[in-house]
Amino acid sequence: LWLWLFHSAGSPVSQELSAAAQSQGEDVPKISIDSPRFLISRMSAIGDTVLTLPVVCALRAQFPDAFIGWVVEEKSSAMVVGHPCVDQVFTLPRRWFLSLKKCRELRKELQSQRFTVSIDCQGNTKSSLACWLSGAKYRVGCRGKYGTELSTYLNNILVLPERPHLTDRSLDLLKPVGITNPEIDWQLPRDETAEHAATNLLDDLSLQGQFAIINPGATWESKLWEMDRFASVARHLGERRGLKSLVVWGSKQELDFATQIVSAADGYAVLAPRTSLKELVAVLRRGTIFISSDTGPLHMAVAVGTPSIGLYGATRPADCGPYGAPHVGIQMQYESGSRTERRKADNSAMREITVEHVCCECDRVLDASLGAVA
Repeated sequence: LWLWLFHSAGSPVSQELSAAAQSQGEDVPKISIDSPRFLISRMSAIGDTVLTLPVVCALRAQFPDAFIGWVVEEKSSAMVVGHPCVDQVFTLPRRWFLSLKKCRELRKELQSQRFTVSIDCQGNTKSSLACWLSGAKYRVGCRGKYGTELSTYLNNILVLPERPHLTDRSLDLLKPVGITNPEIDWQLPRDETAEHAATNLLDDLSLQGQFAIINPGATWESKLWEMDRFASVARHLGERRGLKSLVVWGSKQELDFATQIVSAADGYAVLAPRTSLKELVAVLRRGTIFISSDTGPLHMAVAVGTPSIGLYGATRPADCGPYGAPHVGIQMQYESGSRTERRKADNSAMREITVEHVCCECDRVLDASLGAVA
């Protein structure tokens, strides 16, 4: 695969553009195209895909007639398919890049769309490989610490992001096409079938009106908070704010977590049934407040406008926290080390967050958001 890849990677155009981009130092090379055709590459992680949605919204606002494609892996595709700003989604299986056949198929499919500009919002080998396979003349990616693995070789216009948050640094990649500091918009796809299912679900659970949502799961053990603490927050919201909490889950392990919370919440929490990602989005739209660690549903809740509290230990709110007001990221201690070390750590940093910390922020966010509504 890599022999085939690098046999043609060093084309004169690629070398010329890469040299121009690097020679500019801190300056960002400008791209001028009359009829641009954009490809966004953000492959995996549901939350990271959601956090990248403002990129496509900004492109559509600036270039209303442009053709915009998005290449994504199956796990996160529900966050992109049906998005009003995306013309075509290219959905890939996990580990597609290890198959020469899959790479050839993707190259053929992408090149048929004649993309002129690709934007690598993930900054690793597989995301930049998709951009390179597209045949786009201008391949924008990160340099510095956010341009990892082979991405700085496969992309040819390299931008040094000025801001750490994933959403902001993804938007920084739009500078070569003349977009700076755009309005933040998400437009997370709305599925009418899922919206109807969410209405029925909440009716069945007698959750009309205001209610809280708690999401106890996370992809890393080091991101998990204690289940008895979530239950204490549910009791606080029930006793002090009159809000029942709906506890959502995705995996078998998360179902066990959710059941523990409901059992310890003294009747102030109810267990959600199994939902698809689209149904979960529809439920999140109806919530009054959302509490979770750093995981996909947190960013989905932010994207649909539900006031959210994020709990952080192994990652930083400055990098991937719930974006903008009125949302809050709570961190009392950071699990330092490499990504692998932080992933494999225990949840001691998360345990530094107390029930009192979370309840205080819940009250503050509720006072602000409900006051604004009133």
